[in-house]
Amino acid sequence: MVDLFLNRVLIENNWDQDELNTEREITGILENRIVMLFFASAECEKCLEFVPVLNDFFKRLKDPAYIEYPKLLALIYISLDQSEEKQENFLKELHKKVLFLAFEDPYRKELQTMFKVKDVPTIVVLRPDGSVLSPNAVRDICRFGCDCFQNWQESAELVERSFMLNEEFDNLNLRSATDPVRRLKYKTEDDKRKKRWWKLWGKGKDGNEEEKDGAWDTKRNEGDNNTWRIR
Repeated sequence: MVDLFLNRVLIENNWDQDELNTEREITGILENRIVMLFFASAECEKCLEFVPVLNDFFKRLKDPAYIEYPKLLALIYISLDQSEEKQENFLKELHKKVLFLAFEDPYRKELQTMFKVKDVPTIVVLRPDGSVLSPNAVRDICRFGCDCFQNWQESAELVERSFMLNEEFDNLNLRSATDPVRRLKYKTEDDKRKKRWWKLWGKGKDGNEEEKDGAWDTKRNEGDNNTWRIR
């Protein structure tokens, strides 16, 4: 998925229209995410009617005002407008976290051809590996709302790691998606090593573990009046 937009410039639909053009920025916003490519045009009445539905769908999955942990989802507007002015007018109707390609970028047409988009509005849903999850999810979004994402997530076997990756990409911590699993594995192995070490330490020279335990209890009782310090 990330490779699809590497060496491209994605622009945020905010007031400043910040450009994301480095590999780190593109990776941070698209890695391990389900990506929705929204093909539409300001001249299309159906597109304009669908925008409020799409905004509500996206807002309820990405806006902290509605959800504690924003979902691993990205929405990219692929404009099929005939002029930059019409594209700008359409962007004003879209959510501020939507990304888009510049009007002069010919890659818009390449994507249209790549995904065989003939009608608008069309939302192509892509798995994190770039494969197509849905060639057009417009009807599903209108019918099922936010429940669509759960179905996509299960189908894409998406690893939920909102607790690991900050949504702001000025301070990214790009860990592996398997990092929690590996850390749990190592923690478990460390616990096993500690238990083995404790058993070996607790055995006496003659291998009698009970005598050593008893001696330890005696010393602990004798030392109740002393102050124990950890160095």
